[in-house]
Amino acid sequence: MFKKLLVMCSVLLLMTSAVYAKEIGGITIPETLTAGSDTLLLNGAGFRSKLFVKAYVGGLYLKKKNSDAHAIVNADEPMALRINIISKYISSDLMEEATREGFQNSTNGNTAPFKDKIDMFVSVFSDNIRNKDVYDIVYIPAEGVKVYKNKVLKTTTKDLEFKKVLFGIWLGDKPADGGLKKAMLSGK
Repeated sequence: MFKKLLVMCSVLLLMTSAVYAKEIGGITIPETLTAGSDTLLLNGAGFRSKLFVKAYVGGLYLKKKNSDAHAIVNADEPMALRINIISKYISSDLMEEATREGFQNSTNGNTAPFKDKIDMFVSVFSDNIRNKDVYDIVYIPAEGVKVYKNKVLKTTTKDLEFKKVLFGIWLGDKPADGGLKKAMLSGK
């Protein structure tokens, strides 16, 4: 009887742990993320690839599931992006270059109004980037965009318009990676 109970408990534990995490490319993506006092749900996650290299796993977290990229980008509500570096080939210079290109695409080439904020945001990549580093980009209304590297706060930018162009890098009309955008909006 004890063995049956132990087996049933083990199966139940495995089933419930699958509900709380998703694995992509060897990275465990949590089903929830905290943004201030809000608990956000994983909306979707996938790979960011560049030149045939899987650079990172990105996950989008929202208060409730949503597949409307435009609505997400423009929403003034808590949300987050988690970036898990999965390549030893990703460097600070490459992340800065790709991010600046993302801002160019997100603003249709009009980055001038956001120059100082873009520079501050990109500065989070100045530290050496290593495989398995985790960046959390968390937007909280009235507090702004907070960027964490490996759970350490690196910068905060207060500006809803900046948040829109920032999230537009991944969810805009010219996303950094169309496959990643689709995965983030998948609800899975």
